[in-house]
Amino acid sequence: MKELIFMRVIAGIARSMPLKAAEGDNTRPTTDRIKETLFNMLQSDIAGCRFLDLYSGSGAIGIEALSRGAKEAVLVENARQAIAVIKDNLTFTKLSPKAVVMEQDVLSAINRLSGSGVFDIIFMDPPYGKDYEYDVLLALSHSDIVDRYTIIVIEEALNVPLDYIDECGFETVKVKNYKTNKHIFIRLKESE
Repeated sequence: MKELIFMRVIAGIARSMPLKAAEGDNTRPTTDRIKETLFNMLQSDIAGCRFLDLYSGSGAIGIEALSRGAKEAVLVENARQAIAVIKDNLTFTKLSPKAVVMEQDVLSAINRLSGSGVFDIIFMDPPYGKDYEYDVLLALSHSDIVDRYTIIVIEEALNVPLDYIDECGFETVKVKNYKTNKHIFIRLKESE
C-alpha cells in the first residue's frame, strides 16, 4: 500500500494550505522539506517570474511558485488523474487565474509554448532514472522559451548521472544533494 503523503504550500499568499496528491505510483511528490530548500535557493528569482513546471504531478511546485509571487505558472502534465488534482489544488488555493494547465506530454508542450515568451525558471521532475531529461534539454536548447538567464532545475535520483548536460548546450551552476535525490541547477551555455 502506498504511503499517504501530506503536502502543503510552504510560504506566500497560500501558506500552510493543504494540497492533494494524485493516487497511485505515477507521481512522486516532492516532500515539503525538499520543496522548502529548493525555494529558499530560488527565493530572489521568484517574485514576478514566469515559471514552467514540467512533469507537474500534483502541481505543488508550480503552486508554491505562484504563492511566493510568480506572475504566471504553466503546469505541464499528461496523466489525466494528475490533471484533475492540479486543477483542484489551483482552485482550492485560489491561484487558478495565474496558472495555465497543459494536459499533454512535455516535448509537445515545449513546442506549443514556442513564441509565448521566455520563462525565468523551469522546473522538471520526470520519472527517475529514465533519461527523459536528455530529450527535454535538447528541445529546450533549441526553443525560444529559454534564454541565457533562464534557470532550469532538474530533480533526479541521487545516483543517476546526467553526463549529457554539457552536450545538450547547458552548464551546471549548482547541485544540491539530498538523502535519495538531488536538484541540478543549469543554464544555457554562452555562445562562443
